[in-house]
Amino acid sequence: MMITQRVIVKPKAIQQQHLTLNVPSVDQLFSGFTTGDFAVLYGSQSMVSFTSRLCVRAQLPSKLGGLDSNVVFIDGGATFGLHKITRQAQLHQINPQEALDKIINYSASTAYQLTKLLMKKLEETIKKSDAKLVIISDITNLFLDENITDEEAEKVYSQILNYLSSFAKTHQVIIVATYLPHHKTSRSEKLQEISLAKANIVFAFSKTLYTSDIALEKHPSFMLGVADWPSENLTLTDFMGNGKFC
Repeated sequence: MMITQRVIVKPKAIQQQHLTLNVPSVDQLFSGFTTGDFAVLYGSQSMVSFTSRLCVRAQLPSKLGGLDSNVVFIDGGATFGLHKITRQAQLHQINPQEALDKIINYSASTAYQLTKLLMKKLEETIKKSDAKLVIISDITNLFLDENITDEEAEKVYSQILNYLSSFAKTHQVIIVATYLPHHKTSRSEKLQEISLAKANIVFAFSKTLYTSDIALEKHPSFMLGVADWPSENLTLTDFMGNGKFC
């Protein structure tokens, strides 16, 4: 008599990677992103320095809180901060040109171009570059175009956000989208509502003349709260024009 044995093969566990900020005031509130996260940042322009920091830190080895990875940057509002990336590279003791070479930068000038980049081009780019971080800057801007109806804008935008949320989990990448300040309209408020609902992590940035704050408003496991976000370091040259103090 032949004896057969059934072997149950357990699916291989997904090995998640973590991306830290290494900002003491924020680290106590938020220890970092995990692959599979889809985050939305909104509020003040301070979030641009946040994403610039992520673009550089993602390139660090895992033992330093990075992903040892390339970065995909999709720009929906001509916001790519070359100066800020260079500065962050210098602060992290990385050659600025090498840091820039590891950022695959795409830009879109219409909502249709952005939609194609996200829903047709992104997967191919991720596979080719093995990038673990995707930044989508000013994701809503192009959907505020008056040539697009409210109905179409909301419908397509909602589909994109659903796709990105699923894409982050399926491909085990971190996706961070920024919702930059725009003139408040019924459409912009609706798109913001969709953005915050679809993300599993939400940060709100606020800025006064002297301070910047970052609020963790949504997270599946962390306690929500507010922390100081460091302002850009200023030098005397920031206050000079034509060789004289302004």
